[in-house]
Amino acid sequence: MVARVLVVEDEDAIRAPLAAALRGAGHEVREVADGADFEEVVDAYRPDLALLDVQLPGGRDGFALATALRGRSDCAVLMVTARDAVDDRLRGFAAGADDYVVKPFATVEVLARVGAILRRLGRVPSTVQVGDLVVDEDARLAVRAGRVLELTATEFKLLAYLAGHRGRILSKTQLLTQVWGYDEYDPNLVEVHVSALRRKLEQHGPRLIHTARGLGYVVRP
Repeated sequence: MVARVLVVEDEDAIRAPLAAALRGAGHEVREVADGADFEEVVDAYRPDLALLDVQLPGGRDGFALATALRGRSDCAVLMVTARDAVDDRLRGFAAGADDYVVKPFATVEVLARVGAILRRLGRVPSTVQVGDLVVDEDARLAVRAGRVLELTATEFKLLAYLAGHRGRILSKTQLLTQVWGYDEYDPNLVEVHVSALRRKLEQHGPRLIHTARGLGYVVRP
């Protein structure tokens, strides 16, 4: 299942990389810079989740957009803002927000919050199956051929991301960005964790994580 995410953020330096990361995580994304024609955009796009900046140009802030959204859609709302006062958070939740993240933020945190909201609301499945491997993100459980795999937190996160994008070749940079939250780091970090995952997976069956030489890794039976 592909989730449709609407990103409403006026700062290009924030909106563009955030939208790119959401697309990299497998979501369909539409970007807008303000609340103009917001209702028309929502009706046409029908998002599963709206990521709303609070401080927007044009006279309508994120709180107003969240209130308008609640009157015409059941899509989830994630508020993004530099305003971290308790009153602001409460106002966001009162307007219908499902979660709230404060700037500056790590992109990987936003992706995790988006995924958690979508899974909680049933917009995307929490369980992924690849051959005889089953990965349940909500239960933090990975099972192969009926055997529970003993994985570290990072190994589980890496496996869940690979399995969630089964059949797609993922570069080391993509994995560093989506799993660790940065893209400027020794790519050997990915190789080490992939090797560890392979050893644990292949104790119970044939190879699932394949190397696409010069490109990255792909999970397939």
